[in-house]
Amino acid sequence: MDRRDFLAKMTRLGFVATAGAGLGTTLVWSPEAAAAAKPDPTLAVAKGADHAGLVDRVVAKLGGMGAFVKKGASVVVKPNIAWNQSPAMAANTNPVVVKRVVELCLKAGAKDVLVFDNPVNHAPACYKNSGIEAAVKSIGDRRVRVEQVDERLFLTARLKHGKNVKRWSFYKPVLMANTFINVPVAKHHGSSRLTLSMKNMMGAVGGNRGRLHWGIHQSIADLNTVLKAHLTIMDGTRIMTDNGPSGGSIEYVKKIDTVLAGRDAVAIDAYATRWFGLKPSDIGYIRIGHQMGLGTMDLSGVRVLGA
Repeated sequence: MDRRDFLAKMTRLGFVATAGAGLGTTLVWSPEAAAAAKPDPTLAVAKGADHAGLVDRVVAKLGGMGAFVKKGASVVVKPNIAWNQSPAMAANTNPVVVKRVVELCLKAGAKDVLVFDNPVNHAPACYKNSGIEAAVKSIGDRRVRVEQVDERLFLTARLKHGKNVKRWSFYKPVLMANTFINVPVAKHHGSSRLTLSMKNMMGAVGGNRGRLHWGIHQSIADLNTVLKAHLTIMDGTRIMTDNGPSGGSIEYVKKIDTVLAGRDAVAIDAYATRWFGLKPSDIGYIRIGHQMGLGTMDLSGVRVLGA
């Protein structure tokens, strides 16, 4: 992507470039510019024991992966790989789900697919013990890369109307991708109550992320003004019901064999709260995201395919 294409993409996301802006400079997010591009709140849900098949079903209900990934596209897939835990603990995204998402991108004609996260625990251990690195590499396609973050590839953005987050660094490959697919796992979190798709964006930023926990719900909403996935595929095959975000015991894991997908992160997160016996308004960042116009938490107006 050249400079002109990059700036055009940033404009579509609601950024206003500062004078002389280029790939390594500051961009200002404008809610006025972003307001014209609210996501379609249609959701797709599928249940069953075949977890790869669940991904196929929800993506098909939304028009197929070709509706999101065009031939020759550069794609970023962002699962949760934050914790040095095995797949059974539900601390990270199910590797079967991640692998199938990547395979569908390749079948749609992606030129390249990058899979990454910015883990909390030691990155090599997280990539290995989550099972995600091995699952993605087993595809055996040179177009696929599963890589740890490169600290040189963060771009600073100033959020014009950020409440808690006025200025932060974002991972440039996410901003530059033709298609960005967010693949979170649904789980309990000690600070934000739940980790869902909006919270998963914290793995796509740099800086001192501990600071984001001061007023965490507003911080999450602020980050989501910049980080907008074209498609979110929520892993609800195993959910963590307590002691999140890292878990550590099988007693905290509930198997519900569900995958949820859509374009509207707020609506997706609102729907997923029911898996934990909660309401959308119980989660601060969902409520704030709705108020900021990032999406809708009013499920009465959301079309749910396959419910």
